[in-house]
Amino acid sequence: MRPHHDGSELYVSDPAPTLGDTVSVFVRVPRGTGVSRVHMRWVRDGEPIFSSLKVDRRTGGDTWWRGDVTAHNPVTRYRFLLGTTAGVRWLTGLGLTAHDVPDSTDFRLVAQPSAPSWARDAVVYQIFPDRYARSPAADLRDTPDWAIRATSWDEPVTPGPDAVRVLYGGDLDGIARRLDHVTALGADTLYLTPFFEARSNHRYDAAGFDRVDPLLGGDRALERLSSAARERGLRLIGDLTTNHTGAAHPWFAERPDFYYPGVFWLGEPSLPKLNWASAELRREFRAIVRRWLSQPYGLSGWRVDVANMTARHGADDWNHEVAAMLREALLEARPDGLLLAEHGHDATGDLDRDGWHGTMNYAGFTRPVWSWLRADHVPFDGFLGQPEDLPSTGAESLVATMSAFASQMSWRSWESSWSLLGSHDTARIRTVVGDADRQHVAAGLLFTLPGTPMVFAGDEIGLTGGGNESARVPMPWNRPWDTTTLTRYQELIALRKASPALRRGGLRWVHADGDALLFRRESAEQSVLVLASRNPAGRIKAAGLMPGTTLENLYGGAPPLHIESDGSTAIDASGPAVQVWALP
Repeated sequence: MRPHHDGSELYVSDPAPTLGDTVSVFVRVPRGTGVSRVHMRWVRDGEPIFSSLKVDRRTGGDTWWRGDVTAHNPVTRYRFLLGTTAGVRWLTGLGLTAHDVPDSTDFRLVAQPSAPSWARDAVVYQIFPDRYARSPAADLRDTPDWAIRATSWDEPVTPGPDAVRVLYGGDLDGIARRLDHVTALGADTLYLTPFFEARSNHRYDAAGFDRVDPLLGGDRALERLSSAARERGLRLIGDLTTNHTGAAHPWFAERPDFYYPGVFWLGEPSLPKLNWASAELRREFRAIVRRWLSQPYGLSGWRVDVANMTARHGADDWNHEVAAMLREALLEARPDGLLLAEHGHDATGDLDRDGWHGTMNYAGFTRPVWSWLRADHVPFDGFLGQPEDLPSTGAESLVATMSAFASQMSWRSWESSWSLLGSHDTARIRTVVGDADRQHVAAGLLFTLPGTPMVFAGDEIGLTGGGNESARVPMPWNRPWDTTTLTRYQELIALRKASPALRRGGLRWVHADGDALLFRRESAEQSVLVLASRNPAGRIKAAGLMPGTTLENLYGGAPPLHIESDGSTAIDASGPAVQVWALP
């Protein structure tokens, strides 16, 4: 094991300080690393300042060095300089290096209000309303002029230019009737893709933000769903489109100053782009945000669609202003509300401010997991529908990618961001990895690594689909399910909810090579050791453990691990598999 620091509770005395607070930070130095001195470099008003750390305590085979840093700026960056027998080393969010690295990899102390505690502990379940469940009232609704009715709930989804016009008739009362499945799974937060009136089944082309689409049951159906969810201890997250509306939105005809003339999202003429230079547009969205968070609807927050493009066009860039405004409106209506941004790629430059609490972590989680666990052949092109290759990589590349993105944001932004194996915009994880056993490994990473896990409805029963349209298949309530996968998801969610280390613990990578990955999650209350392997990988050696102890298995059915006198043990990395052991 190497010297280590991250932003979790073992290493930072107060991860949510206010400006001016002094915070203690700790570096954990395992025995045998040859560290004789530790200094900290932190940045105040743009100027680097050095201070020396002192030994705080020794526990087991570790020496804990302590230093104090003041949250002088909204974001205070810091790193460590270690004097070792092998020379001087930098310790940043990127890890231990013998060379200097950019300040963008420094650890970060953020003096902004953090995401609500419930959100960091949540398990999110994403529902695409048209495809989840129907109520009896769905059969009585007229088909709008833009739509094509599916002949039955079980009609196969056919990709093509008319796919977004096909309605299966799922509605909010249908979701309310199926909440027992969500609670049995163990999820506690529902994220609904847009429920506003539109002219497509996905509803990202809003024709208004003032009412729930009558095809979904209207405003009263959202009231009923909110009430039913609340009775079961579930929260609701809405989906708000701030980059564009649909061309059918009254604003497009009545308020041309709300839009860029002739500019559309990715050139799609049905999706005109909003111009956030308009003060009136900002006032409108403040009211929209507050209205649906208030009773009787009671949403707990918003996922913001295309947040990366919102308020950005050419030389115009008000993205941070708009994010801060949306968050202010959200907190006015709901002090414990969540504002989560969609970014399909690198979101790190937009985090750690007074706007988005976190992001959908496609770049720092989904993509590296897909690349490590992908099948030999995947029947779709690229990622998020883009014409790019999906590489096949080893576990060491997964660690390198995750570490690179994590080093560009604070720990708390990482743990508040949503980790996901797929969504309504991607292929299904079962299709990506090819079989149930590799999906099990993917789910193991989803529920044991930092970040808030999000499950796209149907993944837990093994649904397949090679693109966003073909992945949006209706839930097969009347057809057989992959109950083995369902049980695995239920057990992994239960493990996460029962484990302080998996919900709030820090992360130390132990081993990553080809087919096998080993890491530790550690909190003040609990520490665990996690193995994920995609293929049979022989036996791997773990070091830095407590000599003479036995690690009991918490998940996966492996035998206990006996730790040798030198603090090592050999682990059978047969795969595909996920194993979790409790550390003393």
